Amino acid sequence: EWVLESVTQGPQIIVGASMGGWIMLLLALRHPARVAGLVGAAAAPDFVLRWWQGCTVEERAALESTGFFMRPSCYSEEPYLVTMHLLKEGHRHLLMGDIPIGVACPVRLLHGLRDPDVPWQGSVALAEHIAHDDVEVMLVKGGDHRLSRPQDLSRLLAVVDAL
Repeated sequence: EWVLESVTQGPQIIVGASMGGWIMLLLALRHPARVAGLVGAAAAPDFVLRWWQGCTVEERAALESTGFFMRPSCYSEEPYLVTMHLLKEGHRHLLMGDIPIGVACPVRLLHGLRDPDVPWQGSVALAEHIAHDDVEVMLVKGGDHRLSRPQDLSRLLAVVDAL
């Protein structure tokens, strides 16, 4: 939010991946006049619900006693730090409920069909939940969660350029 308000001028195209896809939606809702379009890569709104539901008894006990636990990462030797604060704060910003997401700009959602972290069906559900009519979902055969292969990055840049 600070970058949008302090570093940029005029309407912007916001790109967000995974949790960043959730953040881009929140920015578009808070600053509709400043957002010209959204591009999400494996956008994961409300992922805290899935994380909470997937917590083991031991992880929930750690959250209650220490306020955090460490979740292994497929992308780094360093595990993710999952905090109770993240989970509770995330619950304050849920978007996929009964009310359509009222963004006022075009939205493009890219998602890898081999994403092990965020099911691609979530992008389809998100597209259905966005109130704006100009919403497109692109499913990428062979793409994973990061969509970081050269052809994935080229596709992402082409989508941004087209907006």
